Amino acid sequence: MVSSRTATAAAGVLASLAVSVVAWVVFDVALLFLAVPLVPLLFRRRGDDAEPPVYECSTCGFRTRDPEFDYCPRDGTRLEAR
Repeated sequence: MVSSRTATAAAGVLASLAVSVVAWVVFDVALLFLAVPLVPLLFRRRGDDAEPPVYECSTCGFRTRDPEFDYCPRDGTRLEAR
């Protein structure tokens, strides 16, 4: 099944190309640059949106995904990546 991101990008490219064709026919001007910003969305790999690891305090159970936290704000214990 096609992911929603791919379907959205494909619909955007098709709509952009339709606008380009209409502009070319009506104004005799090619506007193919409208499709260019959406093309990278079609070729992005699934792993690009991976979530950061969870950092957890072994003492109190505090958890965060923010890599800025090295130590637990509650008790000062070093956080471990899970």
